[in-house]
Amino acid sequence: MLLAYLAAASTKQRFVHCLFCILCARLLNLCASPAPCYVRVRGFFMQLGIFNRSTPVSKTHQTPKAAHRLHIHLHTLLPIFGLLIILLIWELITRMELFPPFIVPRPGAVWDKFLIVLADGRLWYHTMTTLGEIFAGLLIGVPLGVILGYLLWRSKTLEILLSPLILAAQSTPVVAYAPILIIWFGTGTSSKVFICALIVFFPMLMNTLVGLRNVPVDQRELMSSLYATQWQTLQKLEFPASMPVLFGGLKVSAALAVVGAVVGEFLSANAGLGFWIKLSRDQYDTPLVAVSVIMLAVLARLMYALVSLAERHWLHWQRT
Repeated sequence: MLLAYLAAASTKQRFVHCLFCILCARLLNLCASPAPCYVRVRGFFMQLGIFNRSTPVSKTHQTPKAAHRLHIHLHTLLPIFGLLIILLIWELITRMELFPPFIVPRPGAVWDKFLIVLADGRLWYHTMTTLGEIFAGLLIGVPLGVILGYLLWRSKTLEILLSPLILAAQSTPVVAYAPILIIWFGTGTSSKVFICALIVFFPMLMNTLVGLRNVPVDQRELMSSLYATQWQTLQKLEFPASMPVLFGGLKVSAALAVVGAVVGEFLSANAGLGFWIKLSRDQYDTPLVAVSVIMLAVLARLMYALVSLAERHWLHWQRT
């Protein structure tokens, strides 16, 4: 099948496929090399002509400015390169006609559909609906998780009392109790917001407990020797010391909030990206399904980037 496809392909298609094979071979050589990771990655980009060959590779010869520039290059170019590889594989699969177009659409068809729904405003409307549910769920679930986590840490009795209920609620899949929440809160936005809040609540609760328990005992004793109140200890010691762990939980919660919004929209909604995916699937509009899924991935990445930006701002003292 592959030989027949190559025989029928045009010169341009053969060139693209040869380029793809060369890149794959370079990647395999990159992974098999015994050199350190940063040397392999830099050497790979030097072969592609992205980095200057005259720049020294060894860490011992790198100035701090050059090392920082290399770090920026890698963090910028590697994701783009990975995306190009995925697009090339996708295009190759569709051109080989291994699957019908309504099952695996071409990247060009997905791009055309993206331009259409962007121009008529539907993409913006459904994306903003889902994004509003995500933000509202985070604004409710994150503070509740932090507050209850602090209360459970302060009171052992309260922890023993509520831990079985919290674990039971968390161990139950969200799709199991989402229909009940929709019955209780209706089919509007409120039920989706509550599902988002519930799904982000547990990570923030557990990370708050872990962060508070990891505060060094000697620092607590120092605050006690200074006759600090509980509020002063929380404000000056416990909360700042727990911030790295809290931001880790917030990153997880930001991604889970997207999942909660989509689950709620799948079950009952008339707007949102989850509703759009379900509607497009029923109509066999696979390019529109792909556009919706890509937008959800963009939203999740955007939420993660916002949390990372806040982390760099609040935890600037932790940079090395």
